[in-house]
Amino acid sequence: MSETAHRYEDAVTRYFEAWNAEEPAARAKAVAAAWTEDGGYADPLADVSGHEEIAGLIAAARERFPGFEFRLTGGVDGHHDTARFSWELVSAADGSAPVAGSDVITLDGQGRIRTVLGFLDRVPAGA
Repeated sequence: MSETAHRYEDAVTRYFEAWNAEEPAARAKAVAAAWTEDGGYADPLADVSGHEEIAGLIAAARERFPGFEFRLTGGVDGHHDTARFSWELVSAADGSAPVAGSDVITLDGQGRIRTVLGFLDRVPAGA
C-alpha cells in the first residue's frame, strides 16, 4: 500500500474511532485526533463545525442508536487530499444495519479531516 493510501486509511480509522467512542472524554479526544480544530461535518440532516459541535453530533447519534457501531463497508478510495468510503451503522445485538451511507473527506497536510460531506443511503423512517 502506498504512503498516500495509508494516509487515507489512517484518517478513516480515526474517523470511526470518533464515531464509535462511547464515553464523552474518549469521544472528545478521538474527535480532536481526527479533525482539524475548524473541521466540519455536513450531511442531509446536519451541518456542524469545530470539535465541540462534531462531538455533540456524534453523541446524539450514539444516543439515538445505543448498542450500534459504525463500520466501514468496502475499501477507502482517494486522490490528492480527498478520500471516499462507505459505512453502515450495525447493531451489536442482532447485526441489523438500519443506517448506511457514503462519506467524502478532505484532509490537511497532517492527515486530519478538514471536511466531511456525508450522503445517507439508508435511513429509518422518521429520522
